[in-house]
Formats: sequence, C-alpha cells, structure tokens
Amino acid sequence: MFNAFERKVAARYLRARRGERFVSVIAIFSLIGIALGVATLIIVMSVMNGFRQELLSQILGLNGDISVYGQQAPLTDYNAMAARIRQIPGVTAAFPISQGEVLLSGPQGGAVGGIVRGITPKGLASLPTVSNHVLAGSLDALKGGDSIAIGAGLASQFGLGVGSTLTLILPQGKATVIGTIPSIQSFHVVAIFRTGMAQYDSSFVFLPLAAAQTLLQQNKAVTQIQIFVKDPDHDSAIKQAIADAFPQTPLNIQDWRQNNDSFLAAVTVEGNVMFLILTLIILVAAFNVISSLIMMVKDKAKDIAILRTMGASRGAVMRIFLMCGASVGVLGTFIGFGLGVLFCTYIEQIKQFVQRLLGVKLFDPTVYYLESLPAKLNWHQVGEVLVMALVLSLLATLYPSWRAARIDPIEALRSE
Repeated sequence: MFNAFERKVAARYLRARRGERFVSVIAIFSLIGIALGVATLIIVMSVMNGFRQELLSQILGLNGDISVYGQQAPLTDYNAMAARIRQIPGVTAAFPISQGEVLLSGPQGGAVGGIVRGITPKGLASLPTVSNHVLAGSLDALKGGDSIAIGAGLASQFGLGVGSTLTLILPQGKATVIGTIPSIQSFHVVAIFRTGMAQYDSSFVFLPLAAAQTLLQQNKAVTQIQIFVKDPDHDSAIKQAIADAFPQTPLNIQDWRQNNDSFLAAVTVEGNVMFLILTLIILVAAFNVISSLIMMVKDKAKDIAILRTMGASRGAVMRIFLMCGASVGVLGTFIGFGLGVLFCTYIEQIKQFVQRLLGVKLFDPTVYYLESLPAKLNWHQVGEVLVMALVLSLLATLYPSWRAARIDPIEALRSE
C-alpha cells in the first residue's frame, strides 16, 4: 500500500530540523495525549471491573446465588426442602437460614444495628467468605444456645475477643400485660472472621440455627433457604426446577441479580459514563494530531509542490501525510496500551508505594467496602479501546492529508 519512497519521505517529515521544532513539539504532545488517554481508559475500566467482581464475590460468598422465601409465611418444612433442592443438577449447596435485625451491645455499653443469621454447621462451612477467613477462635465451637461468631469490625468496635460477651436485643420483643418487652440475650464469642467487606464485618453475626430461631421468635421456621450453584450466570433453569419441585408451595425465588439489581445497575451506568468521559481525552489528542498535521502541511507546501513537479501523484502525497499522522496515533496507542497493562498488573504495589510516600490512606475500606484496590483486565474491552484509539487517530489524519494532496504546485511555488 505504501511504497519505500513514501515511507522515507514520511519518516523524514517526522524528524524535525532546525526551525521546525514547534511542529514536532505539537506532534509529541499529541502522542503523549493519545498514550495517556488509552492508558487511563484501560486502567479505569479495569479497576471498575475488578471492583465489580470483588464486591460481587464478597456479596455472593455471604448471600448465595439463589434465595428461596415463602410468599405467605416462613418456611417450616425447610430440612426436607433443602434436601430436595440439593438433588437438582447444578446445585452445589442449599441450607436454611433464620435471619433478622437486632441491636448489638458490647460489655462496655453502646449499641449498633446489626443482622443476626442463624445457620447450620454445614451451611456455615458452605460460606467460603466466612469459613476461610477466621481470625480467632473456631467455627466448630458455634454450637449450643449461647455461642456466636462475629466480624472483625464489630470486634474492634466493642473491643471483643474470643470468650467475650455480646448482647443481642430484639426490639419487637414479647407482648405482656405491661406492654412489649424487648427480647434480650447474651452470647459468648467463639469465632471472629474477616470477610474483607467492612459493612459485613461490622454488622453480621452468626448463631446456631436453633438459637436464632428462639431469639427471633421463629419457632420451627426459617426465613429463607440459600442456594449455591455451579454457574451463577446461567441459573434460570435451576430456578424453574426449584419452582417445579414444590408446585403446592407458594415460593418467592430470587437470584443474585434481583437481590443486587440496584448495585449492578449503578456499576453498569457508572462504567458507561466513565468510558464516554475518558474517550474525550483521546478525542482531544486526536484534534492535536489534526492541528500538528495542518501546520506540517503549511510548512511543507514548497516540498509538496516540488514532489508534485517531480511526478508524485496526489495519492502519494496524501499517503505520505497519512503515514505521518498514523505513526503518531499508532505509537501513542500502543505506548498507552503498555502503560495501562503494566499499571493494572502492579496496581496494588503502586498504591502501597504512594501511600507510604504521602503518608495517607488512599483506599479506605469503610468507604469502598474493600481492603485492596482490585483491577481485572477485560481483554475484550482493551481491544475496543485500542480499535477506538486507532480509528480516531486515522480519522484525524484524513482532512490534513486531503488538504496536502489538493495543494496546487504552481501556486505554492509562486508564493515562495
């Protein structure tokens, strides 16, 4: 497509001589702009992908992929239902849960709202977010009527350790002749876990199923059955199989998308908006390519006229300047690609270095719910970014190249 003569002339025009430095500086800034735009877009999209994946893994690791509720009343025949659900192909775990909101009070006073969850030992072992991240004590000790497992955030807030006492208060309480009396019960901490999400670590507590049923006044009933499946992205068939397995029981079956629809919608919208905003950086750099090429065409008008008189066609002149602009765009795009991938690969180390250098905490887990800065490269998205940057860079060269090809050699030499 481009012959050797055209490539040599284009390479010569990209090397600035004395008196042509200004045009070269603009081209360099155009290259830097494209590289920074591509790198920034790759980094931001990768961080958002990582944030979404980590947050969903934490949420699903604690809440399951599918939840089954009773439409009209709590589930009473829950053991038989869980056993039947576990036989459905694709289901990896199913266990009953008794859940409710309580006030949590430490031995030194003070109270915070929390969520108590009663669960079976097998069910707790099926929650890797909890069972694989025990800091102190043992989940095997979660048995009997006065044992409790709490998060690290709650333990730090109340100064609790294994063996400490935590009081749970159910505001609804019991109705008596003198009015409603809150239900109050104390439990001994047998395990402290850290899920990695500050929200869960400071509000979730686990009790044996029977103890939670007694506290929450859910005698012989549970609020839901949580289900884990092999492929959460294709769970529609499992939901239908669950409904078919209990045709006489009115059930409310919700998957992880329905339970987290507001979060997923917010992340999707934010990702699309950030993509559009950061694309403007590349667009601005592409306009710089246009301006630098236009200045180069005006500066090289005499050279273009000489080339035309020597027999170079308009197409050859256009291809020369297309190569000049495309070289800046392609080089800037791939430099940005390298910087973006490198930054995403070592993003946690970079964050730690900046924190030590500035002496500040850049990623507060109480605000962002995660303790580390995640980044997940989606190569499909990276490919889209590269194609977009290359297309914009190529389009930016068309008009200046067309103007160069339209220069009349007679007029250009007459004005010299």
